[in-house]
Amino acid sequence: MNIRTSLTLLIALGLAQPAFAQLKPYVDYDYASSVSSVSTVKVHANMIDYYLEGIRGTWVASNEEMKKLGQIEDYAVYVSDLPLSGDFNVVLVVKFKSGADLEPNKGKYDAFMKAWGEANEKKTQETVKTYPNIREITGEYRLREITFK
Repeated sequence: MNIRTSLTLLIALGLAQPAFAQLKPYVDYDYASSVSSVSTVKVHANMIDYYLEGIRGTWVASNEEMKKLGQIEDYAVYVSDLPLSGDFNVVLVVKFKSGADLEPNKGKYDAFMKAWGEANEKKTQETVKTYPNIREITGEYRLREITFK
């Protein structure tokens, strides 16, 4: 075997070895206590403005009320600059202080419903009836930010 073949074989064997490095949670990185609930949505072509109009009075308005009540930290809506590419073109994000805030809670529910009111509830029920005609929810995720040490 010549030196070139030996060197090629040695490099190939070196690349074939599994990686031995592995990060360890709480040693190499930490998890945030906050949790983000993320929904990906595929809105039909030329319907994004209609969808945004609908969620402004439903999803955005209800999240604004929950934020005022201290039930969520924040929320955001993201729209793709390339609306016809990929599996989704709108992303809805709600940030909670902790995972415990995602658990059912009658007290929080009652406080929200009192603040939201019956009129808003009826309006929301009517508006969301149109959503199946213009969009499809393509994913639901719960994400935590990772901070490297």
